[in-house]
Amino acid sequence: MGQTPNRHLLTPSFLLKLLFVGKSSKGVLVTRPLTKWQGFQTSIFSQMTQKAMKAGAVNLAQGFPDFDGPDEIKDAAIAAIKSGLNQYAPATGLLELRQLLARRQSARMDMAIDADTEVTVFSGATEALYCATQALLEPGDELIAFEPYYDSYPAGVHGAGAKLVGVPLDPPEFAFDPKVLAKAITPRTRAIIVNTPHNPTGRVFGQAELEVIRELAIKHDLWVITDEVYEELVYTPSRHIHMATMPGMAERTITISSTAKTFSMTGWKVGYAFAKPAVMAALRAVHQFTVFCSATPLQAGMIAALKLGPSYFTELNQDYRAKRDDLVKILKTAGFNCRVPEGTYFALADYSPLFNGKDTDFADQLTNDIKVACIPISGFYNDKVAAAEKLTYVRFAFCKGKDTLAAAAKNLQRVKEISGR
Repeated sequence: MGQTPNRHLLTPSFLLKLLFVGKSSKGVLVTRPLTKWQGFQTSIFSQMTQKAMKAGAVNLAQGFPDFDGPDEIKDAAIAAIKSGLNQYAPATGLLELRQLLARRQSARMDMAIDADTEVTVFSGATEALYCATQALLEPGDELIAFEPYYDSYPAGVHGAGAKLVGVPLDPPEFAFDPKVLAKAITPRTRAIIVNTPHNPTGRVFGQAELEVIRELAIKHDLWVITDEVYEELVYTPSRHIHMATMPGMAERTITISSTAKTFSMTGWKVGYAFAKPAVMAALRAVHQFTVFCSATPLQAGMIAALKLGPSYFTELNQDYRAKRDDLVKILKTAGFNCRVPEGTYFALADYSPLFNGKDTDFADQLTNDIKVACIPISGFYNDKVAAAEKLTYVRFAFCKGKDTLAAAAKNLQRVKEISGR
């Protein structure tokens, strides 16, 4: 009583340390290390954007538009804020938004989707993917994903105590071998993630590929999680096929998409999922104890977005197709080998004609010396070190305005200055 405690006992670092100490068998205090997530560092997307900002480079790395979506969407969100729509939305999402999503998806998939039990609004497709892995997987389970893959997949699988098994998409066409996929399935396999249109390759899976996945999913009684966030960015003659519409797949498929890419509002994080009631209930159980609900006024903005006429979606696709063609031409002129992406707003470029070395080294030099930032494809692999040694691809984003692409084209004229040839 009356004594002043040592000041160091009140510092945040000391108090934090107290949370992770315990006694060993000999009674000596020991610190418990925080190891569960130590393998998950800052994403390659954030890393390259930070490097681009530091170098003053044109950022074709992280996949966000440098322009906004239609004013009608922003105006609707602002009006919602001013009118008092600032409290919790229902955990499942605003009813009108779910009804619009169900109506649109029912028409696209030619099947009835119930807005009350088969649609949920999430804080982005990434949250929906995380909730799906937590709902479906148990410790010791395995999930198959096509490699390279979006970097949130392994985090969700890890959080569930499960294991991600990569099945390669083989360059230069980035197609999978059906025999390799079949061999990857074990008694522990619980689900397959199918991302089409595919990030980062720009592939759109065709009917034959999806049929292979369908047959294996039914044969081995597997769930299929489809990541379809780029579904509006598919360029003819390619065609997007919803896995859930294939025979026997509606009951075992979770379809996930997002408003971010379609309406150029990536920072709003309004995603959604469709699934049959029983599995949707499991996703909702996870969702309500993570974020509970997505931002109410931003959901109101997306209600306005879904009311835009068909011409909006047609013009969006045409605009991105033109940007795609422009970027592919820019990259080929600079000396890259570049396959024309069938979907998404990304293009993979093979830099082997220009540089000898790892993709991470090439990406850093391109950012620092040429002032154009890209993403090394090794960031999309389980074994990033092996991928960096083996592969010679980097990803460029073309979700940018004309001035940005023109600046990138000008800078890339000097790319041979860093040639290792």
